[in-house]
Amino acid sequence: MSTAALSPVLSPVRLVRDIRPWGGDRTDALIDSTGRFERFGAVDPTGIDPAQVIDGRGLLALPGIVNAHAHVDKSWWGLPWQSYGGEGGTDGRIRHERARRDELGIPGVRPTAAVLAEMVKHGTTAIRSHVDVDLGVGLRGIEAVREAAAAYDGALDVRIVAFPQDGVLRRPGVLDLLRDAARAGADHVGGLDPAGIDRDPVGQIDAILGLAAEEGVGVDIHLHDPAELGAFQIELIVERTVALGLQGRVTIAHGFAVAQLPDGPRRDLLAAMGEAGVSMTTVAPLRLPQLPLAELDAAGVRLGFGTDGIRDLWSPYGTGDTMGIGWQYARSSSLVRDEDLTRVVRGLTSGGAWSVGRTEAEHDVVVGGRADLVLLDAENPMDALVRTPPREVVIGGGRVLVG
Repeated sequence: MSTAALSPVLSPVRLVRDIRPWGGDRTDALIDSTGRFERFGAVDPTGIDPAQVIDGRGLLALPGIVNAHAHVDKSWWGLPWQSYGGEGGTDGRIRHERARRDELGIPGVRPTAAVLAEMVKHGTTAIRSHVDVDLGVGLRGIEAVREAAAAYDGALDVRIVAFPQDGVLRRPGVLDLLRDAARAGADHVGGLDPAGIDRDPVGQIDAILGLAAEEGVGVDIHLHDPAELGAFQIELIVERTVALGLQGRVTIAHGFAVAQLPDGPRRDLLAAMGEAGVSMTTVAPLRLPQLPLAELDAAGVRLGFGTDGIRDLWSPYGTGDTMGIGWQYARSSSLVRDEDLTRVVRGLTSGGAWSVGRTEAEHDVVVGGRADLVLLDAENPMDALVRTPPREVVIGGGRVLVG
């Protein structure tokens, strides 16, 4: 399938009139030829092509939503309904997925393109996606994701984690595939439950972080193992991060253990993570305690929000709306104060920019920021989070993606 058949219409935007950035005063936003915000304030539209002017109608304007933890290669979105089957647990889901993915054409360009379109519809303009790399699929999933993302010509930013979903050390040859992926341009290499899956936490962590240091890429490790077992592995990750000079380049996804520790050990662990620049991402899991946002902030541990898998062979749930994940996190965490709700919205947008290699200023509605913009019919960021209204207009890099 050619990318031309998948390409959305990407209309350039020069002026967005009458918007309220972060719920503030009404203003116009002028966008330069490089897709960045050039100026805010009243703008005379004389001389600007009317086709490149959007009327914001006084809508709330937020930076583009960042999905910091996705699996866009796994979804069967756009295919006939797939009934849940197989066994539960991480290993059981892995076996079920391996047994059925080929018959569904997963990974493939078409289902990946379909799930990317759903994410964009909900305001996502930047994604960090884990993409399976294993002995059966090789690097084919990475190629499919790149082809689907290329249809957006940079208006949608997709960063790739080469993800060993089936384990690393227990599958000889996977580590070589991860190295090949890094050399082929993957932004990060991943890992999965060094103790629970590979049964060798020291071995997997040393291998993954050592490879990242050698190849100059980041690390993003799935860690589901609970409580003290999970905390022990986080301590190992922190130690290797510092020893290998990977500060600021290592992320722990899920990290359920952090929320399951007693107060004292949790604070000590977060302090060590903050010093090492180890970040976290969450998908706001139900029936589990949520990561403590205020404590992460106090320790300097960055937190990103993501959708995880969407309508895949692991679960039929998921809509592609990362703001919905923020809603779930805030509700489950009993966050009700304006400052806390706004902090979650920051984490969904500019505060999650670190996960795609940007600073907050580079991904905000400010002069010089990339013109990634979401317009919603909401009074303020708090209202947008608790109601999650439809995204009326989505702009990525100065080009219209939705609306």
